[in-house]
Amino acid sequence: MIVSTNRSGIALLRAENLRMTAKLAVIAALMFGFGYALVPIYKAICNALGINVLSVAERRSGAGALADVRERPANTQVDRTRVVTIEFDANARGPWDFKPAQRSVQVHPGEVATVMYEFRNMQNRTMAAQAIASFAPMNSAGHFNKIECFCFNEYTLAPGESRQWPVTFYVDAKLPKDVTTITLSYTFFEVGGKVPAAPAGRQAALTGGPRS
Repeated sequence: MIVSTNRSGIALLRAENLRMTAKLAVIAALMFGFGYALVPIYKAICNALGINVLSVAERRSGAGALADVRERPANTQVDRTRVVTIEFDANARGPWDFKPAQRSVQVHPGEVATVMYEFRNMQNRTMAAQAIASFAPMNSAGHFNKIECFCFNEYTLAPGESRQWPVTFYVDAKLPKDVTTITLSYTFFEVGGKVPAAPAGRQAALTGGPRS
């Protein structure tokens, strides 16, 4: 009698274990299915709201990444209704060959651009030098933002050494509407000497008067 009761209890326990295992299996399957379904659900939500983060992330990992980059939504920080011409001027105080790689670029306000400047020490001795910047018209200075600039640092060049350094910038979208051209003028001078005045030909422009 006791043996029969024990067998019944064991059978009942096994049955309970099987039912619990079946329940856990069903829960695991449901959780897996829900997780799998989240991807298309998330895509549908993103498409409905105009958010394309997941799609862009997927495209980046694909073979057509470069083509897909061109399909990304435009940067809303860039004002494409306006074009500003940036002119680059270079003045050397001393035996330097100093010039921009290009004389001007056209950018939209908010658009980041990079222009290289070329430097060469024409002396037969090592020289340390630095650049200072000025702007015309003067009210554009507060709207011209340099992200990276050779003017932030002092440089040492060996005799005859040539180097290239960038200026990376963007024009603030709050630039006055009547400003369509900005002249960025750099003066490169030997460190330790007197900081030079602006070039005579640019003085009127830098003070807001008629440009030469």
